Amino acid sequence: MNKRTTKGTEGTELRKTLNDLTKSVIGAAIEVHRALGPGLLESACEICLCRELNLREIQFRRQVPIPVGYKGVKRDCGYRSDVIIEDSLLLEPKAVDALLPIHEAQLLSYLKLTGLNVGLLINFNVELLRDGIRRRVLNSGTPLFGSVSSALSVVNSNR
Repeated sequence: MNKRTTKGTEGTELRKTLNDLTKSVIGAAIEVHRALGPGLLESACEICLCRELNLREIQFRRQVPIPVGYKGVKRDCGYRSDVIIEDSLLLEPKAVDALLPIHEAQLLSYLKLTGLNVGLLINFNVELLRDGIRRRVLNSGTPLFGSVSSALSVVNSNR
């Protein structure tokens, strides 16, 4: 098998894994929304969703610092991703009247800063959760960090 075929196969498997993970996370969000309904604060939705992820044995980290790099210096500027799932999926839960372009811009910025490619924006303040889900895939050039782990090490070293 040549390198091109191997690389293509690995990419296909990675996409399938990310798609399966995305479906599992959406399923967990639907379960939380069915149990609680709309109207809760974002923080409550996040905590309950993390409990559901835990029950489903899906690995995640909450309130992950996201540093900003500028002219060779990387600093903690106060940005935090609400949830990063299995170091491959960024999740930003919301509890707002409607998802706005600023929410999508936040998600895309966090994807760029972390080097992740797939993000979910989930608004729990809707009657039907499917109306509040946005999935975004970022396929831009080089990320500012090679991985979420390397981004975290930069934040920790700059304290």
